[in-house]
Amino acid sequence: MQKSFPPYGYTPTEKGQFINPHSKLPPLFDGPTTLKNLVSRVNWPQSILLLSTPILGVYLGFNTELQNKTLYFSIIYYFISVFGITAGYHRYWAHNSFKASNITQIILSIAGSSAFQGSIYWWSRGHRAHHRWTDTDKDPYAVTRGLFFSHIGWMLINRPKYKLGYADTTDLKSNSLIRFQHKYYVPFAIFLSFAFPALFAGLGWKDWKGGFVFAGLCRLVCVHHATFCVNSLAHYLGETPYADNHSPKNSWITAIITGGEGYHNFHHEFPQDYRNAILWYQYDPTKWLIKCLSFIEQTYDLNTFSANEIEKGRIQMIEKKVKETKGNLKFGTPLHELPEYTMEEFESMVKVKHKQWILLDGIMYDVEGFDHPGGSKYIDTGIGKDMTKSFNGGVYSHSNAARNLLTSMRVGIIKDES
Repeated sequence: MQKSFPPYGYTPTEKGQFINPHSKLPPLFDGPTTLKNLVSRVNWPQSILLLSTPILGVYLGFNTELQNKTLYFSIIYYFISVFGITAGYHRYWAHNSFKASNITQIILSIAGSSAFQGSIYWWSRGHRAHHRWTDTDKDPYAVTRGLFFSHIGWMLINRPKYKLGYADTTDLKSNSLIRFQHKYYVPFAIFLSFAFPALFAGLGWKDWKGGFVFAGLCRLVCVHHATFCVNSLAHYLGETPYADNHSPKNSWITAIITGGEGYHNFHHEFPQDYRNAILWYQYDPTKWLIKCLSFIEQTYDLNTFSANEIEKGRIQMIEKKVKETKGNLKFGTPLHELPEYTMEEFESMVKVKHKQWILLDGIMYDVEGFDHPGGSKYIDTGIGKDMTKSFNGGVYSHSNAARNLLTSMRVGIIKDES
């Protein structure tokens, strides 16, 4: 049975119904919320972290001198944190898209902890559920609940566990590094997010406050909202070159913001591919990092989907869009709806009823009033005759435009009397 696709921009619900993203969106909470139950429904630790850091970052940033060394360190530390999420949490642990040496795993776990986005286990479990239940109510950060929900809102609330889709985490639970990081995640994250930047800048060039404010707070806020865009902007902005039955989209803008995670339509179709962008000019520094590490044997067994399978999806989407475009064009009356005539009836319609009809490839065309670019004699000499040979090269092989134009002039077909 041929798979049905939703209209462009619509996404399927858990039951297979399609949601219009412009319709009224579900509320932030899963049920009626009052002052009485608000306290239990808010995720207070994450809410305090995610709402206080931008406020403190802006306030202290405007009241703290930014030294050049601190600026450079902040930028470098920002990318370390981003790669900890994109290369480590996302492509390595959540999707197993490549293998890494022990030292690389440790470094990625430290880098990921500095982003203060949860433990490897918590992050990967949620992301696997997101892929398994994309755009449904079981998707932890479904964009069908709105951009705010998918970007940050889902972390501000406590959702009932039964609302979240199942994801297999057997491999994560058996990993000793993941268990260790999960157990001590909070102290790791606090130290790496705030204390380490202050210590590094303070011991390095006596900029204790600048290190805390810019390499700590401001960097963390930027890392948060850059990587959060993978859940929100990457499901809202861009194109769908590989599939459009779910919300993920490809966008170079999102790629720049997220450290290369913007080719999200490709990623959701081929999640175990270590690449997010497959064309040489597409921005994907995470892919380049993973590839470069493979040259020094720190990463290996890099997974890629075959070019044949990738091209299948791209061509299928092109065919679908061509079909949709053709559906909006007028190609005249379909052949199966045209009346049938014998050759005698065709000739009679011309001689008796003075119809300005000609015959081409068994199809009759009414050319009355048609202004032939070569002159009216070419039309006059063909009335009531089979001009197939002349039309197809005997006199002149007509253009594709001429053949398309003729479809609007079809009036009948010759009956098969064999």
